[in-house]
Amino acid sequence: MTGDWKDALAALRPEGPVDTAPEAEPETPEAPVKGQVLCIAFQRRAGKPATILSGWQGSPAALRQLAAELKTALAAGGSVRDDEILLQGDVRDKVRRLLADRGYKTKGG
Repeated sequence: MTGDWKDALAALRPEGPVDTAPEAEPETPEAPVKGQVLCIAFQRRAGKPATILSGWQGSPAALRQLAAELKTALAAGGSVRDDEILLQGDVRDKVRRLLADRGYKTKGG
């Protein structure tokens, strides 16, 4: 092979910008419904404790934002699936206090 490897690599790249799709506008979470009732439940998933929050009434973006805030405040892992927040560990009491501080009502637990 004659020439520099950088020249060969540059020849393989398409001209112009690689991503030609228009940028989507970022989702802005709408204000959550204050005073709504969220259900707190405890389950064991694969033998490990998990706290489940359900009953969300609002946009999926606001649900993801709430999950991120809770995970940060609790220093716990978790995910959002099927309009539910799953938090790792038995953190029902802490979640109840954090949600009450944010204006949510809770039941169960």
